[in-house]
Parts: sequence; structure tokens; C-alpha cells
Amino acid sequence: MSGVYKKVNQVLLWILIANIGVAVMKLVIGKSTGSTSMVADGFHSLSDATSNIIGLIAIYFSSMPKDREHPYGHKKIEQIASMAIGIMLLTIAVKVIYTAFYNLETGVVISISNVSLVVMVVTLAINIFISTYERRKGEELENQVLISDSIHTRSDIFISLGVLLTLVCVKLGLPSIIDPIVSIGVSAFIINSGYEVLKSSARVLIDSAVVDIDRIEELVLEFNEVINVHNIRNRGSKSELYIDMHIMVEPFIGVERSHQLTHEIEEEIKSEISKNSHVIVHVEPFYRF
Repeated sequence: MSGVYKKVNQVLLWILIANIGVAVMKLVIGKSTGSTSMVADGFHSLSDATSNIIGLIAIYFSSMPKDREHPYGHKKIEQIASMAIGIMLLTIAVKVIYTAFYNLETGVVISISNVSLVVMVVTLAINIFISTYERRKGEELENQVLISDSIHTRSDIFISLGVLLTLVCVKLGLPSIIDPIVSIGVSAFIINSGYEVLKSSARVLIDSAVVDIDRIEELVLEFNEVINVHNIRNRGSKSELYIDMHIMVEPFIGVERSHQLTHEIEEEIKSEISKNSHVIVHVEPFYRF
């Protein structure tokens, strides 16, 4: 496992421990007070921990070196894992909605204590730290698993705010029916998180463009020898970006200079767009008629 993957692995392990602690606190207090919104929030936090485990497994397999059967490596395993996390989130959302409507019909009595309020404030602070830290590390290490997982964790912040609002409202004397109503709102955030994770993963799996081709064209045309650039394509992600293109140069440029030029173009793209870029340049002669 490379140095980058080891750092990603370490980040996920620490966040896993934090998410398990947050989930346990919410579930225990939610069950004891009868708060469906807090229990829903607890299961969402538990899904954060589950997604961390899926991420750890994905990192282990995606970090395997290239081989004869996988000449491009195993990087897309991370995207498959992200898809699994997204589907899991949508499944949890359905369960939360079902429970909320059931409680709307049957009624629910909530017992609010100062402990439950303190737990929500503490877990909210933890979630803010986790989401910010994971996002920063994901961008620093250019790792899609961490970035996607931070989006998942970020939804906990808004969900916890909603649950905290519910507890305060009930504490002030508002009817308990507000709890299942907030649970439905919680499910909306979970669905949105699942959608974001699925969308970002699907874009990589279906080879959507990552970088604006105008930006690539602008960089390549900075080289005096390049007269024209076309057939620009790119796919993957910032952590594993594949770019290929055709450039047109004067016919008299030798093989050695053409070879050197392609390396210079690759280094420029790595410097300006992503250091993890794999660039293939097809050189064509430009004839003036």
C-alpha cells in the first residue's frame, strides 16, 4: 500500500471510531427518550461508520498494484464502494420515512432530558469537526473516497440541527407530533446525501469529463510548436485523471523533439490541473497549403 493510501486508511480509521461513538450516543439516548428523530439520526450516524468500513475495504483493494488482467489498476473499486454507500443511504431513508408515518398514525410520547440535549450538541460539534477534517484531507490527498464520505458526514450536521430543534420544541411544550415530521425532513437529507454520492461515483464509472477541454486546450497552445490541438478527451477523477489528445506541429520537427514536447505537455498538465494525470499525446504534421 502506497504512502497516500496509508494516510487515507489512517483518516478513515479515526473517523470510524468517532462515528461509532456518535451513533451509540444518539441511539441510546433516542431509545430511552422515545425520540424517533434522534434514533433516525443515530442510524444515519451508524451508516457513516458503515460507509467508513466499506471505504477501508475499498482502499485495501484499490491500492493493489496493476497486473496483467488490470493494466489500469483497481482504482474504480472505490467508485463501486461509493455506489454501495449511496444505495445504503437510500435504503435507510425509506426505513426512516416508514417509521415516521407509522408514528404519525399511532402517536408518540417523547421524554426530553437535559442529557439528550447535551448529547445532541456534543455530537453536532463532533460531526462538524469530522466533516471538515475529512473534506480537507480528501482534497489534500486527492482521494474520492474521503471526499464522498465527507459529503455523507456533512448531512449529519443538518440532520442533527433538525433533531436538536425538535427536542428544544418539545421541551418548550410543543406537541410530540413534531418529532415524526422532523424525521421525514431527516430522510430528505439522507436521500440527498445518497443522491450526491451516487452521482459523483456514476460520473467516474461512465467516464464523464472531469476537466473542461477548453482549459486543456489553453495550456497546450501555450507551447510555440503546437499549431493546433483537437480530439481532447479526459475521464476518471482528480486522483486518477486520464487525458488524451491530438496535436499538430510543423512537419520538420524531429522525433526526438516531438517526444520531448509530449513530456513537456504532460508535465504542464500535471502542474496546472492534477499531479495524478496520465497524458497521451498523438503528434500529427501540419501542412500549409
